[in-house]
Amino acid sequence: MTFVVAGASLAGLRAVESARRTGYRGRIVLIGAEDRLPYDRPPLSKAFLDVDGPGEVAPFHPEAVLRDELGVELMLGAAAESLDTAAREVTAGGTAIRYDALVIATGAAARRLPGARTLRTAEDAVAVRTALDHGARTVVIGAGFIGSEVASAARKRGLPVTIVEAQAVPLARAVGEEAGAALAELHLAAGTDLRLATEVTEVTEVTEVTGVGDGVRLATGEVLPADLVVAGIGAVPATGWLEGSGLALHERDRGVVCDATLAAGAPGVYAAGDVAHVPNPLFDGEPMRLEHWTNAAEQGAAAARHALDPASARALEPVPYFWSDWYGHRIQFVGTPRADEVVVRGATTLYRRGDRLAGALTVDRPREIMKYRRRIAARAPWSEALAFAGAA
Repeated sequence: MTFVVAGASLAGLRAVESARRTGYRGRIVLIGAEDRLPYDRPPLSKAFLDVDGPGEVAPFHPEAVLRDELGVELMLGAAAESLDTAAREVTAGGTAIRYDALVIATGAAARRLPGARTLRTAEDAVAVRTALDHGARTVVIGAGFIGSEVASAARKRGLPVTIVEAQAVPLARAVGEEAGAALAELHLAAGTDLRLATEVTEVTEVTEVTGVGDGVRLATGEVLPADLVVAGIGAVPATGWLEGSGLALHERDRGVVCDATLAAGAPGVYAAGDVAHVPNPLFDGEPMRLEHWTNAAEQGAAAARHALDPASARALEPVPYFWSDWYGHRIQFVGTPRADEVVVRGATTLYRRGDRLAGALTVDRPREIMKYRRRIAARAPWSEALAFAGAA
């Protein structure tokens, strides 16, 4: 029996580990587009960019652990190219690999803007950190979490940084307008120049040496000078290789449409992590595609279990969780921001759906956030959440 994992991501690695942990002794093939062992991505925009951050991006496991202890056949630097669900074959790097069970964990790719860098891979992070270490005047396009973390790293070095955001309220889709407006104040307090409701028309004077522009032209005609331009304008599922495979791909972003067990609609095929749209029974079956570390880890492990033993497959009911570090502050979110009511209580924002707590955001309150997460998982009533917030 052959178990193939397409994507040497966190979700892909957790799938491999889960397979061995649950007793699978057959062949495992791990396919990765990057010529690197699986590594952790969140630190790329957090600890790695810090002035005192690590000097290199370390893998989760040495190659010897993957090959010898986990018994994995590595196909790195070989992007998945196509999937034939009838023949049960994945083609990568020109080689066809037959599978009995398959987990798709190819993740997402950063949306690109000509002349601007992105921050998605280890190579991206090295380039951004090098520019910051050399005192780069920085312009960030997009006030999302990754862009905000880049701005934070620049300000920690005392460097000038401007964030340009097309929306009037940053992060409105991710955390709601109330919390987004409050988080915007963190930028202003740190001395970041935050331009809201502002359009970028181009990155100017792209150099041949770096491929990065030396300025950002706004719709107003103003040009913001920059030594470093970083685009943090979202990501799209890496599923081009699945076109024509017969799998259902979401009409908006072409992510893999799954059921609540992560099954992707073809025998033996499951998906996990950034690439997967999955309905969550805990939130009325709301379809979710989450680019969160915990989601990738949990789904990767579950997808392997279900792919190798379909009879054991159960619907997942996770409480989404993510965190971000800005200017020395820890921002944490659990649940969903899609709510009927949003209440702000100091450094805590609560989200109500019906008569239940659906989400919570905190700033610098790490001991509280997991208590909210447990309440969401238990379908706790809204009144209980409000009482806890008042007492905290």
